[in-house]
Amino acid sequence: MTIALSPATPVRLLCQQQLTRKPVLFCFQDTFPTSGNVVCWSASANYSSLWVGARRLQPLVKPSWGKRSGIVRCATIEEIEAEKSSIEKDVKERMEKTVETVRSNFNSIRTGRASPAMLDKIEVDYYGTPVSLKSIAQISTPDASSILVQPYDKSSLKAIEKAIVSSDVGMTPNNDGEVIRLAVPQLTSDRRKELSKIVSKQAEEGKVAIRNIRRDALKAYEKLEKEKKLSEDNVKDLSSDLQKVTDEYMKKIDTVFKQKEKELLKV
Repeated sequence: MTIALSPATPVRLLCQQQLTRKPVLFCFQDTFPTSGNVVCWSASANYSSLWVGARRLQPLVKPSWGKRSGIVRCATIEEIEAEKSSIEKDVKERMEKTVETVRSNFNSIRTGRASPAMLDKIEVDYYGTPVSLKSIAQISTPDASSILVQPYDKSSLKAIEKAIVSSDVGMTPNNDGEVIRLAVPQLTSDRRKELSKIVSKQAEEGKVAIRNIRRDALKAYEKLEKEKKLSEDNVKDLSSDLQKVTDEYMKKIDTVFKQKEKELLKV
């Protein structure tokens, strides 16, 4: 829990919450009665100052002193929530991209059945600039065992043929001057097992990336705790929520891996 510092915030409320050990954004090192001797409590926007008699109380948060004595800059609830939301958004975006990368890597591995995704990773030297094959040609599968590549610019046929030959797709292009045809060979049992090991490794690399994203988020939460913007309980709750998100994306990687493995081992 955090408290917005404003002229309407009772000092008694601040003190009571500190005594009951509820997490607060702003608390004081001095012990003092909650009535009778508070001369001045003032605040404006994010700045606050508390005086007891002729004595100014020191805040536990690290102050950023201005020209006037007794002024401290504190984070507002809105600022803290914005930082938390930013961390959560970054985590989900990065984890989603990781799953998509794993899925893309799986799609580029042939399973014995023709698929345009087999050529996703092929780059063509197009007038001196490397571009993806699918950006300069239409790729289709006329049947389960062949792929058809139709370039938008027929002058790029030679470059496309060269790119396919130098790639690791394991198919020989047939260039008839209009289009390029690729015959997808059937996989042997040994080759299927080899590819299964490759996708298993790629899935594990994806999980490692997910764990690293979780680690980065935890460090960000710990940083907010050190800055007194989050309490220890806040960090524990956020860490628990983060673990749930992490588990969710781990399951997504397991799902795409099992699907790909099933395709590879299916004869």
